[in-house]
Amino acid sequence: MALDHDPRLEEGLPAPAFNGLRQQATPPSLAQMPTAVASRALNPTSAADLIAQVQSGLVAAGIGRDDAEAQRKVFERRATEQPTERMIGRVTFCNGARATISTMADNLSEASSDFWSVGRLISITVGKVRVVALVYQMSTDSSIWKSNEANAVSVQVELMGEISEDAHGHTRFHRGVSRYPQVGAIAHKIRARDLEVMHDLGDRKSVEVGRLSQNADIAATISVNDLLTRHFAVVGTTGVGKSCSLTLLVRQCLSVKPDLRVVILDPHNEFAGAFGALAHVFDSTTLELPFWLFRFEELEDVVFRGKTIPEEAEILREVLAQAKTNFQNEKNGATAAGLVRKALDVGGLNADSPMPYRMSELFKLIDENIGLLSPRHERHHLKSLRVRLDALVNDPRYGFMFTRGGAEDNFAPLLARLFRLPAEGKPVSIMNLAGLPSDVTNAVVSVLARLCFDVAYASEGQLHVLLVCEEAHRYVPQDPNAGFIPTRRAIARIAKEGRKYGCSIAVVSQRPGELDPTILSQCSTVFAMRLANDRDQEIIRSAIADSSGSTISFLSALDNAEAIVFGEAVATTMRFKFTYQEPAKLPRAAGTDITDPLANARKTGEADPRLIATRLRGMRELEKPPQPTMLAEASSQQKLAAAASVTAGGGAPGLRPPTSTAGTPLVRPTNGFRT
Repeated sequence: MALDHDPRLEEGLPAPAFNGLRQQATPPSLAQMPTAVASRALNPTSAADLIAQVQSGLVAAGIGRDDAEAQRKVFERRATEQPTERMIGRVTFCNGARATISTMADNLSEASSDFWSVGRLISITVGKVRVVALVYQMSTDSSIWKSNEANAVSVQVELMGEISEDAHGHTRFHRGVSRYPQVGAIAHKIRARDLEVMHDLGDRKSVEVGRLSQNADIAATISVNDLLTRHFAVVGTTGVGKSCSLTLLVRQCLSVKPDLRVVILDPHNEFAGAFGALAHVFDSTTLELPFWLFRFEELEDVVFRGKTIPEEAEILREVLAQAKTNFQNEKNGATAAGLVRKALDVGGLNADSPMPYRMSELFKLIDENIGLLSPRHERHHLKSLRVRLDALVNDPRYGFMFTRGGAEDNFAPLLARLFRLPAEGKPVSIMNLAGLPSDVTNAVVSVLARLCFDVAYASEGQLHVLLVCEEAHRYVPQDPNAGFIPTRRAIARIAKEGRKYGCSIAVVSQRPGELDPTILSQCSTVFAMRLANDRDQEIIRSAIADSSGSTISFLSALDNAEAIVFGEAVATTMRFKFTYQEPAKLPRAAGTDITDPLANARKTGEADPRLIATRLRGMRELEKPPQPTMLAEASSQQKLAAAASVTAGGGAPGLRPPTSTAGTPLVRPTNGFRT
């Protein structure tokens, strides 16, 4: 490519003195070079020869080839003795946001082929200021390429900011442009040190997450404080490396803020092995979310499977408040003194209060209403609700809700286990949602998201919680009528208010176009990986102020593990490639690598159909004993048999009357009326 020439070469101006790393070593001037090289005509062959001769001159001057940094700085200086390879064109048009650069080109040379390429940053000299621009389009003035002649080339660039020096000689980069390029201003390849200044975060605490795509010698850094306090998102098509990149980001955040608590919602069971000893994994066999932690809307969704029956829901709300009140009165000794009070008398308890209660008490209250001569509610609604609750409690798939009795107030130990207090070297809590029933996932996510905010708020700044919401479009979809409203409300509360109380959220999605735009707009930093869908690209453009149209157009051509990051955590929009991670530190779901028989560490032979059937029925391993339910009662048949034995005045050996978790006998009418 034939490039514009420094006008000082034609005017005969003296060359500035070289004051590089070694004052005694001066590179050879053009006068000391062959005439053919110093002539005005500069074709690809002569350009390559010129570079070779300059490098030879540097060696002769005492600067060795192995001194790469010195050579780079010498080449980047604007001296007449140096080749004009950096002079790439002149501005012919500028409208305040974009500019057009015109140049002449013939055959492409290896030395200049990387200067003219879409996605590269260049700089335009405007007095003492260098305006930084991004190349987004290139074309020739003619539709025919002339191989043996110079071709006029127009380069379209978008202005991003400017680099200047203050009174103390410090180089700074500023977003926006205060002095626009005039027609005829010289545009050239950006200096490497200017590229470093552009992405320098200054005194903000930063960590390296990769290398710049334009120059792999320059680290890509982000501010951990801005990343966490203002939320962030990772979006990209399936298979581009979102989960791997997220793992790296979380690890780097923990390296700067070791007291951070990370809660990962893992719907595909792929993060369990990614964090190793740093994480504690909760699955269907180890997760405990007692039923009394669920608010009414959440428990209602579990009981009715998303299809609420208003009459039964009203009954459930009443008996929930009364069951919590009875338990609290019993705990305070009010029952023994005959001081049973209403719900409002005990701290304003209602169906949403996170207070323990017994499921047996719930059944008792429903049975009492069934036995009344004139019940407030229809008996068939009461009986239907009773059957629903009984089936739910005895379903082993819901064991994480009903594994222990609600008779003990274990709220503090439960929070300590979920949020790793103390961390004991495992600050990451991975919630494996893959083994939970699909119809309860939304309610579980709602409970966890709500607890993340409440715990951070109640800690009064002593605890910072990061909630990682994988596949976020499932829980906060774009359609306001879709999804589970309590889940949407809990996540939206973190996005809007979490930064004030030490609760952050990381939104991960492969379809940002299906994600609630309000949630995405609250994420001040977005790592956009390859996105081929136009709708998804438009969402990114509208959600992030820094995402210009020309930058967004590159999203469809990004490589795997490559991203463009916008927002508060970076100095300016940055295109980079994430740091390589060892395979052992990468997330991987079981069965993702079908060609590697060792990919699944649990595989020891042929699949056992009995084990598979057991997991499908109750999500429990065969070798593990059945987990006791929170309701310490037997099945319906055992209850009837026990009641019959008590009525007969005897009792079969080894069989005792069904009791509640408090040890009091359960009363169950056999004819629909109280006896």
